[in-house]
Amino acid sequence: MAPTKRVILRVDSEKCQGHGRCKALAPHLFRLDEFGNSHVIGDGVVAASELDKAHLARSNCPEFAVEIIED
Repeated sequence: MAPTKRVILRVDSEKCQGHGRCKALAPHLFRLDEFGNSHVIGDGVVAASELDKAHLARSNCPEFAVEIIED
């Protein structure tokens, strides 16, 4: 059996424009700051049960600010 890869979610603060789609689609993974810009909750490690939501958030970000890294 191959080892399970850790999936880490990240938001590029230089690209984020505060559209909030990621928060709307995956509220357990993102929080918005006082300017409406997105940040990951916690350390960014995505539980297996939230992977679909993380990919949905990434694919719906108009600024391509949401990144998914497989470690």
